Amino acid sequence: MAELTIRGVILGGLITLVFTAANVYLGLRIGLTFATSIPAAVISMAVLRLFATGTILENNIVQTIASAAGTLSAIIFVLPGLVIIGWWQGFPYWLSAFTIALGGILGVMYSVPLRRALVTGSDLPYPEGVAAAEVLKVGAGSREGLEENKRGLAAILMSSLAAAAFSIIAKTRILAEEAATFFKFGAGATSLSTSFSMALIGVGHLVGLSVGVAMFFGLLISWIGLVPWLTAPLPAGADLSEIVGTAFRMKARFIGAGTIGIAAIWTLLKILGPIVSGIRSAMAAAKRRKGGDGSLLELTERDLPIGIVGSTILASLLPIGVLLWVFAQGGPIAANPVPIIALTLAYILVAGVVIASVCGYMAGLIGASNSPISGVGILAVLGASLILAAIYGSGGDPAQSQALIAYALFTTAIVFGVATISNDNLQDLKTGQLVGATPWKQQLALVLGVLFGALVIPPVLDLLNSAFGFAGAPGAKATALPAPQAALISALAKGVLGGDLDWNLIGFGALIGAVVIAIDEMLAKAGKLRLPPLAVGMGIYLPMALTLLIPVGAVVGHFYNRWAMRQANPDFAERMGVLMATGFIVGESLFGVAFAGIVAATNSDAPLALVDENPWSVPLAVIVFAGVIAALYLRLRRQASNPL
Repeated sequence: MAELTIRGVILGGLITLVFTAANVYLGLRIGLTFATSIPAAVISMAVLRLFATGTILENNIVQTIASAAGTLSAIIFVLPGLVIIGWWQGFPYWLSAFTIALGGILGVMYSVPLRRALVTGSDLPYPEGVAAAEVLKVGAGSREGLEENKRGLAAILMSSLAAAAFSIIAKTRILAEEAATFFKFGAGATSLSTSFSMALIGVGHLVGLSVGVAMFFGLLISWIGLVPWLTAPLPAGADLSEIVGTAFRMKARFIGAGTIGIAAIWTLLKILGPIVSGIRSAMAAAKRRKGGDGSLLELTERDLPIGIVGSTILASLLPIGVLLWVFAQGGPIAANPVPIIALTLAYILVAGVVIASVCGYMAGLIGASNSPISGVGILAVLGASLILAAIYGSGGDPAQSQALIAYALFTTAIVFGVATISNDNLQDLKTGQLVGATPWKQQLALVLGVLFGALVIPPVLDLLNSAFGFAGAPGAKATALPAPQAALISALAKGVLGGDLDWNLIGFGALIGAVVIAIDEMLAKAGKLRLPPLAVGMGIYLPMALTLLIPVGAVVGHFYNRWAMRQANPDFAERMGVLMATGFIVGESLFGVAFAGIVAATNSDAPLALVDENPWSVPLAVIVFAGVIAALYLRLRRQASNPL
């Protein structure tokens, strides 16, 4: 069956141009990016249907290329920091492109042995990978007119249209997109907020009850415990929204980063065995190939040879070292570059392994879109900054501090390239496993996606910097893009190398993480519902508006699956639920692409707004949102219970 074809690569590259540009703009403006794998799969199926020879595996390669490039756009969470601190005035094309490409290629290589450990040898849910596979299967199956696939396609279309329609109406401001209220709580204050996102309901359904409960537990820790404590005592006549927002952004999130950090280390220790086993099996496969027995390996088990993986990782160190040397010119590191660059390369190698494993696990747990990758960026910049602070000290000459901060950010950009790709790759490889793809062809497609993204991102960043600039940068315009994550990560580097970072917050978060780990292990021994520590950390770190509906979706999915198990054909009924949840993600993702284009074309934050303010928008949104979800699940139950 045709898989890695020239037309598939070209189509993946063209989709990359659009999606990557849209993701860069959207991420800099609102701090969020969208997953591109499912929209890319839908577009690919529509185009390749025009060819009689189009296959499900070819569609899978297209979405793999597009999703790798789209995910790589998360580099905007770090790279604009160099402009914000005043070290760069723009984005030097080749320096930026090589930085993004080398980090991304390292991410692909690190994730090759992780496939066996975290995809084929794990029960992680991979919500987006499963959703993309279901879209591809239904798209391929509907060609044959099978009744099950017809019903599945109808379920996806129904929920996709509902999610897209709700998003469109919300953008008119007739219905609210988000709802938030701020109130006093004890001696301090807190908030209750949510976004009316059907995609989050879909993610919750797919990740399951254990992850949903853990995220809700983290949310309670953050908003019932930490935020009221951090805002107490309230000053007279205080603006609650400002005080609560600042406490969460500047303090609670750092506590969450500490929890994620200790949970990430624990997770890495637990999955170290499967990772080593994955590397061993990859080496055994390579030995069989050399012995002429490669044909005995199933197609679905043929990764890139481990020798190529290892040599690519080692070969990448030379160009990375050159990039670091070029970047270090004009700063204190240039006086004696060899030991510092050698130490930086060692940090990139070691941090890359850890971050690839942790990001792959987080994406498998909750999905690439919802994985708190900026939290990983916080840990990466802390590591890079601490190394420099240990050598050069913190504070002191402002010019030296600025150069060191810039070097820490540049190092973090390379490590972050590894993080972004690892966050996406294993989702794609899970999709490939479910549709019967050849891993090495997918891994090659991931490298192609990285190269496409690396070529596209720097000019888009340069264009946006010239047109708008970034908030906090020297001479920023009134219309400057907020670039929230880049500003936060830059502030962290300044805090470490300037000597004013509050380490107590991160240490307290690590203590919370240690307690959660202990509880989770006790639950495991008792055979009870687990409490994944990383999911708890995500619940603390992410805004409530982005997390509250995931537990709701998990509960809804749990009760639907319990009902499905009692049906005459439980597998079919459960699969219909997966397809419905997939549709929620598809509809909102596709509209996200379209809306990003409309925003860029009109240069307006609210190009579809019909009213300035609607006092009924929140209650209407609650009624319509809950009503649509309930109606869709009731309709799905009728469809799933009818015999095929």
